[in-house]
Amino acid sequence: MRGVFGVQSGNWLTGGIHFGILAVAVQFHTLAIWPYALGAISLISFAAWIGNYHRLRQISDTPTSNIASAAQGYSEITGRAEQPGGTPLLSKLTSLPCVWFRYEIYEKSADDKWSLEESGDSDEPFAIKDTTGQCVIDPEGAEVLCARSQTWTEGDRRYTEWMFLPQERIYAIGDFVTIGGPDGELDVDADVSAELTEWKKNQPELLRRFDLNRDGAIDLKEWELARREARREVEAQHREMRMRDGTHMLRKPADGRLFLLSNYLPEKLRQTYLIWSWVHSVMFVAAGGYALMLLK
Repeated sequence: MRGVFGVQSGNWLTGGIHFGILAVAVQFHTLAIWPYALGAISLISFAAWIGNYHRLRQISDTPTSNIASAAQGYSEITGRAEQPGGTPLLSKLTSLPCVWFRYEIYEKSADDKWSLEESGDSDEPFAIKDTTGQCVIDPEGAEVLCARSQTWTEGDRRYTEWMFLPQERIYAIGDFVTIGGPDGELDVDADVSAELTEWKKNQPELLRRFDLNRDGAIDLKEWELARREARREVEAQHREMRMRDGTHMLRKPADGRLFLLSNYLPEKLRQTYLIWSWVHSVMFVAAGGYALMLLK
């Protein structure tokens, strides 16, 4: 799991790399190195801008769905966290009830430098529930942004723990699929064809619903309208069947799209990615432009 680091810590890491490049450039005591140092900073900022803008667009362009009516495939949902079996998970360091945790243990060396000694996170599925239903979250492979953390030091060790708590509101975006019910047997195209076949058997009703120009026949435009209406009805029937008989699950998309879990609200996430997108775009343009000026 990519854990709490994801693109957020990557943004701060990018700033650290920028300062590292500047520090190295200063050591050379020559202006000749600066166009290349600034060019490197510009390229790093460009890559960071792409990452933030990509996440901003996926979150902004994917509407939030109710769990019961979410379309199969890439979806965004929110709800209250709970453990499917009813018994909360216990966090690694503090043994507090939670549904997900991550921890890090750092050790201080003799020269007062901290080094990572141990880290880990839970991989047990948990659920989020809204007013329409429940969805099991498989956190494997997720990018997790967690607002809840605590850090403390004992002797020469520093401990940090992040958690999602039971009943905490969780935002999730990823691959939504219904399993364990009739999902594997449902074929939308086949059922649409069967539905249209049934409609053709009742020509008066078919004409009443779709003969818009009242010429006594269904033309191509009207037939396309009938097909769309049949698909809408079939998809609604399938959603009802899945809600009744299947288990909803959100997991990592196979196509590499963003799989994000967070206890930040979507508005906060959008604002954060927007700000970082602007910061990195300004750095990209400023550093790249100045590097070009120095090369002339």
